[in-house]
Amino acid sequence: MTRILREADVERAIDMDAVIGAVAAAMRELGEGKAQNEPRRRAFAPGTLLNVMFATYPGGGCMGLKAYTVAAGQVRFLVTMFGLDGALRALIEADLMGAYRTGAASAVAARALLPASGSPLTVALIGSGHQARTQALALSRVLSIGEMRVFSREEKRREAFASEQSAALGLRVVAASSAEAAVREADVVVTILPADLVTRAQTVVVDQLAVARLESGDLIQAVGSGALAWERVTELGTVMAGGWKAPAEPGITLFESHGLALWDLAAAAVVLPKAIEQGLGEEVALF
Repeated sequence: MTRILREADVERAIDMDAVIGAVAAAMRELGEGKAQNEPRRRAFAPGTLLNVMFATYPGGGCMGLKAYTVAAGQVRFLVTMFGLDGALRALIEADLMGAYRTGAASAVAARALLPASGSPLTVALIGSGHQARTQALALSRVLSIGEMRVFSREEKRREAFASEQSAALGLRVVAASSAEAAVREADVVVTILPADLVTRAQTVVVDQLAVARLESGDLIQAVGSGALAWERVTELGTVMAGGWKAPAEPGITLFESHGLALWDLAAAAVVLPKAIEQGLGEEVALF
């Protein structure tokens, strides 16, 4: 039987701690060569874009793909999850789940890459939209945060976000007056990447090199200009598998991510059992 989970089902079954644990385990498997992940592929039609990405996650007992379309300003996400026996286990609406796995990946990277610190950290978020909430939630689960700052272009939105997240996370969350004020002396910054940061970074880590070579325009440009060599770029899976040593001297560590299907499978691998336990979703007979 195949279980169909809609967004409302996912919302009731998903747990950030569980997703963080699953993403960490999946990335460790990728670094060890046990899991596999294939970069996103795109196909265009008039007014429409189809994206497909797929992976295998043996530790989660699954393999599968995420497909999503972009048309008329709307994005529709679907994760198709197979067992390792080839049976179709689930079809999952994956907008919320995608936001959770993206936030979880940031948390996994931050926890693995940050130098040890006995002091509470300052975290800066640039943006206060849908993804910012799961970024804030995930980072709050793995870091000791003294202050979280948020900046976005609309003052009312950033103030509302700060108030909402202060209550939700039990942290000091403040609205910054500018992007510069948000990031000044911050320990962790979540943002779309300023291009010149690539050349200033001491360490560059990506979710997967095969993905970065296709999609990381700023890294591709830096390599093309001679400011960066791909040999200097480390995969997060290598870090998680113990194949990376932190620099002795302090400096900027850049984690650049475009998202992996493996993360979607990791999230699905913990959401599906919880949904089954709670009796969520609809079972259908396929194949």
